[in-house]
Amino acid sequence: MFKNLTHLTFAYKWVLWLIPVVFVWAGLWWYFLSKKAYPSLKLSSTKAFAGYAVPVKAKIKKLLPLLRIATLTLLLVAIARPQTSYDEEKVTTEGIDIMMAIDVSGSMQSKDFDPNRIEAAKKEAISFIDGRPHDRIGMVIFSAESFTQCPITIDHAVLKDQVAAIKNGLLEDGTAIGMGLATCVQRLKEGHAKSKVIILMTDGVNNRGMIDPLTAGDIAAEFGIRVYTIGIGTNGKALTPVAMGPDGKLIFDYAPVEIDEALLKEIAKKTGGQYFRATDNKALKGIYDQIDKLEKTKIEVSAYQRKTEKFYAFALMAAIFLLLEILLRYLVVRAIP
Repeated sequence: MFKNLTHLTFAYKWVLWLIPVVFVWAGLWWYFLSKKAYPSLKLSSTKAFAGYAVPVKAKIKKLLPLLRIATLTLLLVAIARPQTSYDEEKVTTEGIDIMMAIDVSGSMQSKDFDPNRIEAAKKEAISFIDGRPHDRIGMVIFSAESFTQCPITIDHAVLKDQVAAIKNGLLEDGTAIGMGLATCVQRLKEGHAKSKVIILMTDGVNNRGMIDPLTAGDIAAEFGIRVYTIGIGTNGKALTPVAMGPDGKLIFDYAPVEIDEALLKEIAKKTGGQYFRATDNKALKGIYDQIDKLEKTKIEVSAYQRKTEKFYAFALMAAIFLLLEILLRYLVVRAIP
């Protein structure tokens, strides 16, 4: 009867303040009127009655005032209209389809980022994904060729696992920016999202691939896809892998950082996107934050509140206590005038 009373509220809370009045009234009645209601006989000693048990009717008679108090209390609770309320939200989203393309060429192991460029790129990509719960996102990796690491999906847990698995050596070495961009376009062009975005990151100059980067940019623009390009690498020289040692470990040396910024700027311009330069971990994080602000997902939240009346149980219990009191008073402990 009294189940599901969590989140209980009252339509007329002021009625509950009358409950203490009931208890005060009961206390006053018991103190001032009990002597008149229950006449007493003074005796010099009660030893003569020591062996007699208190009659059951006498015990029941003492319970009658408690039943009256319980009846009035439950009745006041019912009058206050107890209700349970449930808050519901209907979320309508206009998500964005996003493909991320990360260069995995050998130079991405350069140590001008902590611990290196590719690990810093993976960390910020995962952080970016966490901040876009309503968007479909996919991942492409590229070097001399391109590969879809994860198709576009709303299952971000799977996507993040695939991002974490990215490492150098998965593809033949080189830098095919056009191939990476074209693969992203191929994944996005069939989607039905109103907004489609590519985030492409590279640390080099296009030197491989069968598709010209500017041609790939033209195709992206034709499908209404904005491309944000990121050049990753410090200014000047960076500690870069230059050879493989006899023990299979990479040998690092300082080498000039060469990024085709003019190409990346042109691709971004063609598609209505922007070009960014990341020279360290902090700058890379700031770039993803900027892109996150530029590409805001439209979210509409409609709030509803549903209330269910719960006074019936209290009113029923009050009626039961009142009926019980009447039955006991006039049938069980009835007094003869």
